[in-house]
Amino acid sequence: MSVVEDSPVNSSSSDDFAAFLDKELDSDSETATQLGPEDIAVIDDDDDNDGDDDEEEEEDHETYKYLIESTKRRKVIVMDSTEEPAGSTSQIEISKVIEASVTDDICTHPGFIGGMCLKCGEKMDNQSGIAFGYIHKDLRLANDEIARLRERDLKNLLRHKKLYLVLDLDHTLLNSTRLVDVTQEEGNLMNSQDPMQDQLRGSLFKLPFMHMATKLRPFVHTFLKEASNLFEMYIYTMGERAYALEMANLLDPGKVYFNSKVIAQNDCTQRHQKGLDVLAGQESAVLILDDTEHVWMKHKDNLVLMERYIFFASSCKQLGYKSQSLSQMRSDESDVDGALATVLKVLKRVHSMFFDPELGEDFAGRDARQMLRAIRSEVLKGSNIVFSGVYPPPFQAELRRLAENLGATCSTEADPSVTHVISRDAETEISRWAVQENKFLVEPRWLEAAGFRWQRQPEEKFPVKKVKKLEDNN
Repeated sequence: MSVVEDSPVNSSSSDDFAAFLDKELDSDSETATQLGPEDIAVIDDDDDNDGDDDEEEEEDHETYKYLIESTKRRKVIVMDSTEEPAGSTSQIEISKVIEASVTDDICTHPGFIGGMCLKCGEKMDNQSGIAFGYIHKDLRLANDEIARLRERDLKNLLRHKKLYLVLDLDHTLLNSTRLVDVTQEEGNLMNSQDPMQDQLRGSLFKLPFMHMATKLRPFVHTFLKEASNLFEMYIYTMGERAYALEMANLLDPGKVYFNSKVIAQNDCTQRHQKGLDVLAGQESAVLILDDTEHVWMKHKDNLVLMERYIFFASSCKQLGYKSQSLSQMRSDESDVDGALATVLKVLKRVHSMFFDPELGEDFAGRDARQMLRAIRSEVLKGSNIVFSGVYPPPFQAELRRLAENLGATCSTEADPSVTHVISRDAETEISRWAVQENKFLVEPRWLEAAGFRWQRQPEEKFPVKKVKKLEDNN
């Protein structure tokens, strides 16, 4: 069981989580006395927004300080049944015990709840470290303590032969839209009389209290069930917490998979960026599923880029797609070979490689990113690609990087070793050469599809068309 899994979500009482931290933040000193759960339970988050936060926080702080001071006094009071004269050995020993106790009581402030140190109860104005509000309201942990808890959590997770899996919501596990943007045809899909109801199988939800509609991606429930056997799973979205929790409820109504592990916009430590710094997991054991690469600039090696799930027409418009949405086509992804079913196979391979018994039992020294990289590099192994008529240059550079990550070799000139020419125009010089030399001539989507599907795609499905009035561009 991990650090996060055992913790309450924004609870109005900190009993359980504080008790856990109390156990975790044990002192190395034999004379140090830890508070029990009944002591820390006096800290209470004010979730009723009644304006009494400051008064209650001050009252909790004073009570907590009293308990801390009582604990300190218990450590230094030495009782003797016989009276000793002034300056006696007993009094000298008592002074030494008191002095030693003061030294032992110096706190490193490993974490805070509501501005009060979890260990000594001291009120702190300037708090370092990172906020973990999704675990418990107003919780902040110091960097050293985060590192210690991560190491401890990883050991526990590896003992159960699990890794960490971070899941994006929108366009990865589901697609949501505002009710005002729902088309008449999409509204009809929510009618029990609609012929598509059998295909949707209860995956389309109207949420009037949020003014939204949500469509779950096909296979998502099976995906979560099977992935949970191999991974400790987190939701990580740039959406607001209220939205994230409601989506988590649709995906996991029994609170079996996520519990408190729902990270939302306000939990991010960098604007417009997602980071693993707010996870209780080590980066070497984390895999990420997300449809957006640029929000994971520091963690691209952990990322499995997902093909976007676009069910609602408004999402096509929002993203600038010219193609029709699934709802407009009155269709949906396949359960059998859709995006989630495909990526589940990849995740299972990574897990199998990571815990391969032939490599021994020392799991701590392994890195899931290396396994992911190895699997990805097999997709286009043996292919030699040259680009022609792909513009603008930054887009070609991204495609080249993708091709190399998939195991292909990229050439700058057409020669007999080339197997594929990727182009947007069938009339460029290199494109015509490809046809003459019986090489594969494919559009850029062939490469992107291979990346999403984790296998080489049939070239004939991605033909290159002639672009009118386009100058020859090599």
